[in-house]
Amino acid sequence: MVLHHDVLADAAPGARVLVMLHGILGQGNNLRGIARAFVSTGGWTAVLMDLRAHGQSQGAPGNADTVANCARDVEETLRSLGLEADSIVGHSYGGKVALATNTSARHIMTLDSAPGARPDARGSESTEEVILMLHRLKGPWPTRDAFVDEVMAAGQPKHLAQWLAMNVERRDDGAFHSRFDMKRIDALILDYLNVDLWSAVERKDRLTHLVVAERSRVYDHDDRVRAQTLETTGANTTLDLLEGTHWIHVDNPNGVVDVMRRRLT
Repeated sequence: MVLHHDVLADAAPGARVLVMLHGILGQGNNLRGIARAFVSTGGWTAVLMDLRAHGQSQGAPGNADTVANCARDVEETLRSLGLEADSIVGHSYGGKVALATNTSARHIMTLDSAPGARPDARGSESTEEVILMLHRLKGPWPTRDAFVDEVMAAGQPKHLAQWLAMNVERRDDGAFHSRFDMKRIDALILDYLNVDLWSAVERKDRLTHLVVAERSRVYDHDDRVRAQTLETTGANTTLDLLEGTHWIHVDNPNGVVDVMRRRLT
């Protein structure tokens, strides 16, 4: 399916194309600040995409909600725009989608997205907790603030409740409804946790840049050792450790932009 997308800066002749992919429960706008800062030096255009079942990419495509199909959506969207990606950057879920793409991109960068399978959801327990909470919400809500209040009453912090509220919209009945189809979210996260994409990291036809948040548990000890080994053996892989939690694009946006400039240009 062609994903909802926003294009930052004109795709001028010769401009390189950067694709930005968000994490689970997010949307393309989550990475707008980083994308804008990166392209501000000129010579680039950025495409921010809402992955399937997220943001405004809500159409049911009639096939499985998997990482592989998310990657095909990205490829189809680029074709619809007549663009070829130079670099694809993805946070968390979007990182695995970036790894799974089959495009002409010379650079793939993942932001705190461990390439291997984690069927026990280790390191993603807080995300699993939020997904379970969303299943229990009662909605619709008379106001967006009422949604925020219910999420906070369920034990989540205000900043997370306000972030999730970006996915609540007023409909014809005057009430606010969640955009999330939780069955589809469940399918997407289940596949994400079970798919192993280390082989995509090891591809020889492109450079893969792994960015790991120092205060995150998404990469366990063995993951970090494997990533360090790939870097030191010259397997077209780089590794950068950045201060921050799993939400590295929020905790340390300047650090993310600095790494992008150093690795992608």
